[in-house]
Formats: sequence, structure tokens, C-alpha cells
Amino acid sequence: MVRAGVVRHPSEWKFSGFNEIQKPRRRYSIIDYKSLTDLLNFDDYDELKRSHREWVEELLEEKENARDRKWTESIAVGSKKFIEKVREKLGFRARGRKVNDAGDASFQLRE
Repeated sequence: MVRAGVVRHPSEWKFSGFNEIQKPRRRYSIIDYKSLTDLLNFDDYDELKRSHREWVEELLEEKENARDRKWTESIAVGSKKFIEKVREKLGFRARGRKVNDAGDASFQLRE
């Protein structure tokens, strides 16, 4: 929504991934925060939140809000194990969807 000009900062968009990380819900969370913290090699979740906020602020300052196809055109992005799990849960809806190596040790489930 920042790229579209609807908001100036992702925190202003109620359903943004930014808010999911910065203000995690107590119930019905969509992110496994422990796994994310471990995957990114942070000591604790507060360190992850601080770094995430700094990354976003830096990109906004530099006006580096170009679309990253890996995130915007994928059904899911993550480890191969995670992608296979998502694909399995999609069942018949996953037919024809491909698992691609996205680089940086991540994979994508794509149309």
C-alpha cells in the first residue's frame, strides 16, 4: 500500500505484514514467531522486531519500495519443508503450482 500511495508507512495499513511483526496478535497469529526468530538467527524476538523496523525505515528513507516479485507473485515463500507443507495443505488446489528455488536458501510456491 506504500507503493500504491495509499499510506506513507506500512504501520498505517491495519493488515500489513509490518504490523504482524511489530505488534503480534495474541490469538489467531499467522506467523510462527519463534521459528522466524530462529530462522533469521536472532537471539530473541525483540531483536528481530528492532531489526525489522530498521530495515523498513531504511528502505523508506531510500525510497527503495520497488516491487519484489518473490513476495508479490508467490502463494508462499520459505524453506522447502514449509513450501511442501503449504502445497500439501492446499490439496487439489496445488495442482499445476510449482516450487521454485528463490535463492537465499528460500523457495516459492508459484502458479
